[in-house]
Amino acid sequence: MSRMKAVQISKPGGNFELVERNIPEPGRNQLRIKVEACGICHSDALVKEGLWPGIQYPRVPGHEIAGRIDAVGADVTNWKPGQRVGVGWHGGHDFTCEFCRRGDFNNCKNEKITAITHDGGYAEYMISPAEAVAAIPDDLPTAEAAPLLCAGITVFNALRNSGARAGDLVAVQGIGGLGHLGIQYARQMGFRTFAIGRGKDKEALARKLGATHYVDTAAGDPAAELQKFGGARIILATAPDSKSMSAVFNGLSRNGKLIVVGAGADPLAVTPIQLIVGRTALQGWVSGTAMDSEDTMQFSVLSGVRPMIEKFPLEKAAEAYEQMISGRARFRVVLTMG
Repeated sequence: MSRMKAVQISKPGGNFELVERNIPEPGRNQLRIKVEACGICHSDALVKEGLWPGIQYPRVPGHEIAGRIDAVGADVTNWKPGQRVGVGWHGGHDFTCEFCRRGDFNNCKNEKITAITHDGGYAEYMISPAEAVAAIPDDLPTAEAAPLLCAGITVFNALRNSGARAGDLVAVQGIGGLGHLGIQYARQMGFRTFAIGRGKDKEALARKLGATHYVDTAAGDPAAELQKFGGARIILATAPDSKSMSAVFNGLSRNGKLIVVGAGADPLAVTPIQLIVGRTALQGWVSGTAMDSEDTMQFSVLSGVRPMIEKFPLEKAAEAYEQMISGRARFRVVLTMG
């Protein structure tokens, strides 16, 4: 039987282990992807540290997967070997629960999550349910496509479903792995794009990415600065720091909304009065389905939005993960195969 290289975690809090495994065979309604690139996401810590209940080990992390279909299982009719495809966080759904029957696949009660419920992309091959697979546009390089399948889709999908209209003031809190993409998407969607970061040194990059204004939290109250311009219709909170998110809430306009995509563990400090006065709102957002991934990548090609990436070979997965988790990466880390 043919063999492949994979990087696995054998127990919660364990080290990354480079191992050889049998190349898996796709089952019914599944396909096998020959992985060409896999982004490293902060959420990979859920697998590394065992923070998601019920993970079975050993487990291969990675949910920003880009490659080509290598084989298809029984009853797969809409995909064929050789097609360029990607897989993100959403790893499949049951089609039969209440939410699926309403077309809300992302809230499926039995949702599969790539690298949580089944092995992910830190490997030369991986198996995916057919419904979780997204087509990659021909003119999008594989290593740049990979981060769009989690970081990209999360901010793109949140913004396009936010209710903001072209010309509205939209602020992006954080200029990191999510935020550097959020700024680009916001500008390309026609929003007055404000970037919120800490320190004057980030302003040049924020403006290069498309921000029309930069708000330096080290120089004063970011909420007060936003209110000088009438307040933000939407604030997209990407930096996973609850204190920083709470500090910008009062920067919303009337009927404004804070959308949280940065996954922090601490509570937000928002009072009922803050919500009532001005009829403001607080909402979370999680990635999207395979079709949302396709929309994200196609929009990125159309508009020129690209992630800033650092590449590492699969064999250096531990070093690559450390580059990400330490915050040194500018801004997305991608493992490449072969």
